[in-house]
Amino acid sequence: MDRAGGLANVTYLPGVRPPDRVAETPAPADSEELTRAENVSMNALTRRGLSRRELERVLSSRELADDVIAHEIERLERVGLIDDIALAQNLVGILQERKGLGRSGIAAELTRRLLAPAAIEYALELVDSSDELARAHELAAKRVASLASCDRETAERRLSAYLARRGYPGSTVRAAVAHALGPRAAVGMRHAESRVRFR
Repeated sequence: MDRAGGLANVTYLPGVRPPDRVAETPAPADSEELTRAENVSMNALTRRGLSRRELERVLSSRELADDVIAHEIERLERVGLIDDIALAQNLVGILQERKGLGRSGIAAELTRRLLAPAAIEYALELVDSSDELARAHELAAKRVASLASCDRETAERRLSAYLARRGYPGSTVRAAVAHALGPRAAVGMRHAESRVRFR
């Protein structure tokens, strides 16, 4: 699956064992319900990758029987169309590169997507702290232009809040803000003692 948020080819970290394949259970007797469940799930997965619990919710909303839902989920896991670890890994890249989120922001989004805790834990191991700092610097540098009319205290507060909302830790926020704002301007600006010279 190639869409944003979909499954990608996954290389598991050394020492991390891929999830066990689910053993097949006997199919429920109602073949019409099974066909309807398959149609619902394939339509949903065509739009975007879903976690196991997200798809369970979709199927439940169609008032399918519990055993039909369980059988359909197991079928999709066997063929690799549902894989919480692969989805979490793919989402980490999207959330970092496209949305500029830090570790806690990524964790919150993965939780919102109802991913299994083990999948979230695995995916967060992929977040490199040095990459996170570089990304925070980049975001701060882009944002700082809109704060040129603010005094330094206000600029620091707004820029810090902006980065914190994206899930960056305090130490990273402080470093990125200090780097983006630079030293105070000594001359040529109104309220020279409290205003900012931007790099």
